[in-house]
Amino acid sequence: MTATSAARSPLVFLLDVDNTLLDNDRISEDLDRELALRLGDPGQRRYWAIFEALRAELGYADYLGALQRYRVEHPRDPQLIAVSSFLMNYPVEDCLFPRTLEVLEHLASLGSTVILSDGDMVFQPHKIERSGLLAAVGGRVLIYVHKERELDDVEARYPGEHYVLIDDKVRILAAAKQIWKERLTTVFPRQGHYARGPELAADPAPDLCIEHIADLLDRDVTARLAAACGVERPED
Repeated sequence: MTATSAARSPLVFLLDVDNTLLDNDRISEDLDRELALRLGDPGQRRYWAIFEALRAELGYADYLGALQRYRVEHPRDPQLIAVSSFLMNYPVEDCLFPRTLEVLEHLASLGSTVILSDGDMVFQPHKIERSGLLAAVGGRVLIYVHKERELDDVEARYPGEHYVLIDDKVRILAAAKQIWKERLTTVFPRQGHYARGPELAADPAPDLCIEHIADLLDRDVTARLAAACGVERPED
């Protein structure tokens, strides 16, 4: 995964992964069933309790880290090997939202595309590579603990005149907008469990809301995005 400095691009698209390009809720649901099968209900509940505690501690989801901590409590449970294998061999490529790769190709015709994610340094890169997202953005991938706090590093590695951040968490969009202000256009796809509930309360609100990532292939949406970025509408 490359993250080297480059010439300044007129337009840089920064794309989140989980529940933006890839249905991570589906992965969690399938893992939940696997945990119930392998560890039983008590083990399933204990894994998720560890998972949530670890997320509060680290600031991101760490599925393998939670499994490691569960193992400390149950060092003799042979079923943990099966759970680990389930995660590492999960067909992540099947969880891409419809037409995601087409969206990335389309955005690449308008500007530079960069994956901007947060997460652990084992499973998250594995998901990005196995799903085909790494290749789709030419290896331009950044993974942080708190990506909204690392925008200076993002800009140093991928300089741009204007940025477009596409993310399913409005708090991330709002935090980035407060830093980059008019240099940033924020796009909120209403996908995944963050697309509902109190997480939607953020100021400033997203510049553009879409229902699905594939909506970015729509000509009218492309025109609205171009207008929000202050650039001319691309030729059809």
